[in-house]
Amino acid sequence: MGAKASTLRRARAVTGAMVIGTGMVVAATGAGSAAWAGTPVPGAPSCPMFPADNVWNTDISTLPVDPHSAQWLASMDSATTDLHPDFGPSSGPDNPYGMPYTVVSPTQPFVNVSFEYADESDPGPYPFGADTPIEGGEDSTGDRHAIMIDPETCTLYELYDATYSANGSTAGSGAIWNLRSDALRPAGWTSADAAGLAIMPGLVRYDEVLSGSITHAIRMTAQTTDRSYIWPARHEAGARSDPSLPPMGARFRLKADFDMSGYSPQAQVLLRAMQHYGLILADNGSNWYFGGTADPHWPIALIDELKAVPASAFEAVHESSLMVSPDSGQARQPAPVPPPAPVAVTNPPSTTVAPASNTTVVPAPTTTAPASNATVAPASTTTAPGVRREEPPSAGRALAMAAATRTAGIGRPMTALLLLGTLAAMTGSAWVMGAGRRRRRRRA
Repeated sequence: MGAKASTLRRARAVTGAMVIGTGMVVAATGAGSAAWAGTPVPGAPSCPMFPADNVWNTDISTLPVDPHSAQWLASMDSATTDLHPDFGPSSGPDNPYGMPYTVVSPTQPFVNVSFEYADESDPGPYPFGADTPIEGGEDSTGDRHAIMIDPETCTLYELYDATYSANGSTAGSGAIWNLRSDALRPAGWTSADAAGLAIMPGLVRYDEVLSGSITHAIRMTAQTTDRSYIWPARHEAGARSDPSLPPMGARFRLKADFDMSGYSPQAQVLLRAMQHYGLILADNGSNWYFGGTADPHWPIALIDELKAVPASAFEAVHESSLMVSPDSGQARQPAPVPPPAPVAVTNPPSTTVAPASNTTVVPAPTTTAPASNATVAPASTTTAPGVRREEPPSAGRALAMAAATRTAGIGRPMTALLLLGTLAAMTGSAWVMGAGRRRRRRRA
């Protein structure tokens, strides 16, 4: 199998093309092209996260506000909800909270995967093995995403509900992406994400924060979505047809007048990215959760800062003017705007992060007509929600929680128990797992 993997990799590198979907061949751009200027991943320095003019990498700070913005925000409880980083420290240091990925080695075997939704999955094979990190850990009952990047061919492989077995690996769905191409999934196809989009380009990484600049949109979830999708999304997972609900692919931007002066430099890196690149709705889950990689170096102080950003400070933008083709992620670039200057970020000695090449980056809402670019897709089945792992709160939050119990009349005994439980979690004891943010995946 190892020989087969190497042969496949060499063949793809020589031909400069790869198969995306069924019978669809996408040619890679030639070496040295400016279209390769997207943000690379540690361990795959020659591989962009899609071309520089891809919609994921396009500044949307000057785009008009979508006419559905107020309704969509109301449906997502924005007046009473703050952002929530879907990543960060956990009670298990070998299994950090977030989305893991791996940059595969040249010897990684490729395997066939049996899919539940085979008619909307790329057949592969995939560089998937017993050591491939699974979202939530090997025993997870959640979405179980697996993300793999081949640095030699700049190919991104993503699986949903993935389980490896030497006797035959399985997954709910799978998608293969040429990171040097703007090609989208066939219309109506899911991916490893409900919107039919790639996951990896929308994840924030701590090394990006340390660089002082994030230059791409960020993946986010909403609890209830419309039964439609808008470009660049390719698939819906809606609960019902209701234009007051956001469709898959909706993009949200932090308002330009948001005062971030009281936030740390690290938090400002993410907030500026949200102003210039925004959040793209890619899956069902808890409202206003946004994605990042599983990395033990995420500081709890940064996570707590981001949890204080009000969702009411966002607005939906109308980005259909960027679309070159409905089947391409290439975006017309808006009138030039001064890019956000990199923030000077100080990296504490204990948070140095430099993933090596070919290593796994884990230690372990009146109804209004829908937008003109909305695509309606029929409903199908759903899957049950899973379980998510929540990070323990900071000491400051623990004291605030205790004060709240006194105000509510719960009394001193309960306050003491709450403090003891929280402090125990901070020192490595087991932290109680909360109800899931996980999606309901609706299939056409």
